[in-house]
Amino acid sequence: MKRVIVKSSKKYSIIIGKGLLENISDHILPILKGNNVYIITDDIVESLYISQLTKSLQRNNLVVHKYVFPNGEKSKNANNYIDILNDMAQKGISRSDTVIAFGGGVPGDLGGFVAATYLRGIKLIQIPTTLLSAVDSSVGGKTAIDLDKGKNMAGVFYQPDLVICDLSSLNTLSDETLKDGCAEVIKYGILSGDLLFNQLKKPIMKHIESIVYQCVKYKRDIVQKDEHDQDLRQLLNLGHTIGHAIELLSGYKVTHGQAVAKGISVISRISYNLSLCAKHTVDEIDNILTGYGFDLNPMYSPSDLASAIIMDKKRSNDSINLILVEDIGKCIIRKTMMNELEDMIKKAITKVPL
Repeated sequence: MKRVIVKSSKKYSIIIGKGLLENISDHILPILKGNNVYIITDDIVESLYISQLTKSLQRNNLVVHKYVFPNGEKSKNANNYIDILNDMAQKGISRSDTVIAFGGGVPGDLGGFVAATYLRGIKLIQIPTTLLSAVDSSVGGKTAIDLDKGKNMAGVFYQPDLVICDLSSLNTLSDETLKDGCAEVIKYGILSGDLLFNQLKKPIMKHIESIVYQCVKYKRDIVQKDEHDQDLRQLLNLGHTIGHAIELLSGYKVTHGQAVAKGISVISRISYNLSLCAKHTVDEIDNILTGYGFDLNPMYSPSDLASAIIMDKKRSNDSINLILVEDIGKCIIRKTMMNELEDMIKKAITKVPL
């Protein structure tokens, strides 16, 4: 078992290991104040793990409530958000009680937003059950729901009180869901450098605890320096600006990991066209992405992608910060004018480095 301590606006632990759900109350009880625990999860996680979590909590005389919604990005919406708040109020959840966001990125984001805004903020525990949520969305305090015009457009920064990553839950993931998380892990490899990047060239499940720990530790270090995404933390958006546009254009039929992989590939080519990185860097990135089975075709026209990026929440008036690649382990933030984006994407897609 490994532990990462985050010291941001709130100090909390991220616990990483296997079999943690079996005795999860040992970790949870020390931070609780009230007797009510409100679990927010999806129907797949409920069928697999809710009984184990609920029994562990009830053995310690806690009153357990739950709200379950259909798996998938489309559930991260305003209707579910309001329904959960009303349900919590009806059940008498108080400011001393605790929300547990249990599952992948959707329960984590939605549950975090609920905890941040119900009664102006109550305790929050994140229990990620996917690789993507373990290495990324459960850490750092970003909470949100999607709007019709784009992903994560309503949300707040709200740090959890505890994160528990039970890596045993990864054993029940579908190949596609596991691969989704691999895109974020590859992102961290590109950002952090050769030590992690080269480790990813081998089967990751043999060293999954070490890999999750390295990703979480890298994100922790970034978040502690820039909690509210004003500067350095934007590096974590590598591949996401284009990735979110692809997700939106597909009506979220393209999963987050698949979209981010496509976005990383396009960004590496933009970086090459701007003479920021060498051809072998683009090749290394494409090779590791395709090695994990990602299709790197961006699917949509440069015009459609640029139009979708206009709705990106990180846009500032007529510009947006792109995360570009200089080398493995060296990425930069570059202010880019919105009217330049379409041409940059077009050149990246049509002029493949030779």
